[in-house]
Amino acid sequence: MAIRPILHHPDPRLRIKAKPVVTFDTALHRLIDDMFDTMYDAPGIGLAANQIGVDLRVAVMDLADGDTRPMVLINPEITDSTDRKVMEEGCLSVPGALDKVERFNHLHLKALDRDGTPFELDAEGLLAQAIQHEIDHLDGKLYIDYLSSLKRERILKKLKKAEKMAE
Repeated sequence: MAIRPILHHPDPRLRIKAKPVVTFDTALHRLIDDMFDTMYDAPGIGLAANQIGVDLRVAVMDLADGDTRPMVLINPEITDSTDRKVMEEGCLSVPGALDKVERFNHLHLKALDRDGTPFELDAEGLLAQAIQHEIDHLDGKLYIDYLSSLKRERILKKLKKAEKMAE
């Protein structure tokens, strides 16, 4: 298990639609373990494989809320969604920036677990938000894509300034 570097916007790998997982083996299990280690180290509540440069439809999440256990989502698909709500959101690939994004507050998910076993899940609130956020990553989208151009530019300027200060 290892902590891997998290890609930051504007890395072009964040904009690539990830490929479905077809092989469930020790390499996939190692990737999932590394993703959890990386997410906890960041710290964050979710991480998609393409955020660490791996072009596979894998996401991990842990809301650490006492109600849900750590989750692995492989080839996830939202099959139903209702009740839009504006929620504050941030991202490990857009560090230090938070803004409000409209998301579905309820959804139904189909996915595979780390062993390839299919499962379905009804999610609401923060869990529904996190699932949508991670699936967006797997589709090459970032939460800032949902913001107005003015808000997006403000965040991008903030990121560039932080990057220059870090040099």
